[in-house]
Amino acid sequence: MNNQLLNTPIGWLNIVADDSAVIAIEFDADPEAVQEPNSVSTNCCQQLDAYFDGKLKDFDVPLKMHGTDFQRQVWQALNHVPYGETCSYADIANQIGNPKAVRAVGAANGKNPIPIIVPCHRVIGSSGKLTGYAGGLDLKVWLLEHESGASRQ
Repeated sequence: MNNQLLNTPIGWLNIVADDSAVIAIEFDADPEAVQEPNSVSTNCCQQLDAYFDGKLKDFDVPLKMHGTDFQRQVWQALNHVPYGETCSYADIANQIGNPKAVRAVGAANGKNPIPIIVPCHRVIGSSGKLTGYAGGLDLKVWLLEHESGASRQ
C-alpha cells in the first residue's frame, strides 16, 4: 500500500493507493507522516489539486472500494450526483431500487472510503438540512459552497 499527503483548503489529506487504484482518502492527515507515493496517488493528488482550484469537476482516477454489495451500490449511485448539485438519502435509496433503505443509505454514505471523489458530501436530508459528514459538517459546507461557486464561473 502506498500513500501520499496533500495539503488542501480543507486540511491535509492522505491518499492511499495500491499499484492500480485509489483505496482511500483520509481527512486530518498528519503532515509529518511518512509518504510512499506511487503513480496512482500522484495522479489522484493532481486531480484533487485541480478540483480545489475549481478547474476539475469530474475525476477519472481508478478506484477500488472495499465494502458490502449494498455499500458499493450506494457508492456507485453517489457518482451520479452532478457536481454542484445535491440530492437526499431518499433519492439515493430510490435510485438503487430500495426506497425503504434510507437509513441504510445514510450508514453506507458515512462509510464511503473515498470522500470528495465519490461525492458523499452532496447528499443532504430530505428537508434540505445538512446532515453528518465523516470530515465534519464544516467540511461538507465548504465542499458544497466550493462546488456551487465554481459551477457559476
